[in-house]
Amino acid sequence: MAEYAKFTEEMIHTHTILVPDMLPIHFKLLIAIFESKGYHMELLQNDSRAVVDEGLKNVHNDACYPALLVIGQFMDALKSGRYDPDKTALLITQTGGGCRASNYIHLLRKAVNRNFPQVPVVSLNFSGLEKDSGFKITASMFFKMMYAVLYGDLLMTCYNKCRAYEVRKGESKAVLDKWQDALGEIFRTGSGRYTHTKQLYTEILNDFGAIKLSDEKKIKVGIVGEIYVKYSPLANNHLEDFLISEGCEPVVPSLLEFVMYCAAGTFNDAKLYDSKTLSSAVFKLGYKLIYSKQKELIKVMKKNGKFEPLHDFEHLRRLADKYINQGVVMGEGWLIPAEMAALAQSDVENIICAQPFGCLPNHIVAKGMSRAIKDDNPNANIVAIDYDPGATRVNQENRIKLMLVNAKR
Repeated sequence: MAEYAKFTEEMIHTHTILVPDMLPIHFKLLIAIFESKGYHMELLQNDSRAVVDEGLKNVHNDACYPALLVIGQFMDALKSGRYDPDKTALLITQTGGGCRASNYIHLLRKAVNRNFPQVPVVSLNFSGLEKDSGFKITASMFFKMMYAVLYGDLLMTCYNKCRAYEVRKGESKAVLDKWQDALGEIFRTGSGRYTHTKQLYTEILNDFGAIKLSDEKKIKVGIVGEIYVKYSPLANNHLEDFLISEGCEPVVPSLLEFVMYCAAGTFNDAKLYDSKTLSSAVFKLGYKLIYSKQKELIKVMKKNGKFEPLHDFEHLRRLADKYINQGVVMGEGWLIPAEMAALAQSDVENIICAQPFGCLPNHIVAKGMSRAIKDDNPNANIVAIDYDPGATRVNQENRIKLMLVNAKR
C-alpha cells in the first residue's frame, strides 16, 4: 500500500489548506471557524476548462463528475504556481456513506502522490474515518459549524430571492458581503454572539427586506439533485446565475436538509436492521438538536413574512414516505424526491434535477420518482439535467430554456 503524507498538528500553523468551491456562502463561514483555531484556509475559485482537463487526467472513467471536478480543481491549483507544495494541504469532505464520494479521498491522494507527494490530504468527516490526523474537530467547533450552516442557509435563501428582483443591481450582493464579513468575524473572534440567533436572524432578514424589489412576476425554478452539482457553481455551470439572467428566481433547498438527512439515515438504519448502537443514539440526539434549531429559524422567517421559510425536515420525511422508503440512502436517496415533492406542493412548480452523469443511485431516485410526483402535482414541470465532462454548457442551457418555455405556457 502506498504511503501518503499525513497532516500533523504542527502543520496547523505552517500550511495553507485549500478548500473546494462547493457552497461559497456556507464555506466562507465554516472557514472562519477553523481560522479561530489557528488554521489558515483558502476557498478555491478556479473554474476554467483546465479544471476539467486536470480531472480527466487524474480520475478514471468509473468515478463520477464531482470527484473529477474536486480533484481537478485541486490539481489545477497546485500546478498554478500560486501555492508552495511544501506548505499546502487539501481538504475534502466525507460522509462515510455508501456513495462513491466517500472514496474521493483515495483517488485524490493517488493523484497528489504522483505529482506532489509532500502535500497531505485532510478529511472533514463526522464518522471517525481518519483517526491519526492532526486535523481535529472539537465539540465547540461542531456547534459553531451547525450555526454556520443555519446562517448560510438563511443568507443563500434571502440572496437568491432579492437578486432576482432587485431594482438597484448589486444591492443584494452588498448585503450578502456585509453579513458574510460580520458573521465571519463573530466566528473568528470566538465570541458567543453566534448563539444570539433570533437577533441575528431578524437583523439579516430586515437588511435583505429593506432592498427595493420590483413587482415583476417571475418564474420560480427549484434546484435539487446530487449535493455537489446542486450547489457548486463549478459543477452546474453557474446555474443560479443563468436562471437569474433568464428572468427566473432560483429556489435552492437548504444545506441543513442534507445534514439532517445524513443524521436521520444513521438512526433509521439502526431501526430497520435492528442494530442500535452508541453511534446511532448519538446521531439521533444530534438530529433532535439540529431539528430544534431549524424550527427556530423557520419560526423567525414566518414572523418576518418576506421570505419563504425553509422546508420543515419532518414534513420532508413524511413526503418521502409517500413515494419511497427512508431506507433508500445511497447518494441523496429519498431526500431528492422529498425535496421535489415539497417544491411542487408550494408555488415552485418548475424543478431542475441536477445530476452527475455517473451517479446511478441519484438518477434512479430522481428520474424514477418524478412521474409519481407529477401524477400528484399535474402542474409540476420537472427536468433532469446531466452534468459531465462531455456535456456542453450550451446543450444544458438549451434544455433549461425549453423547460422555461413550457413554464411560460
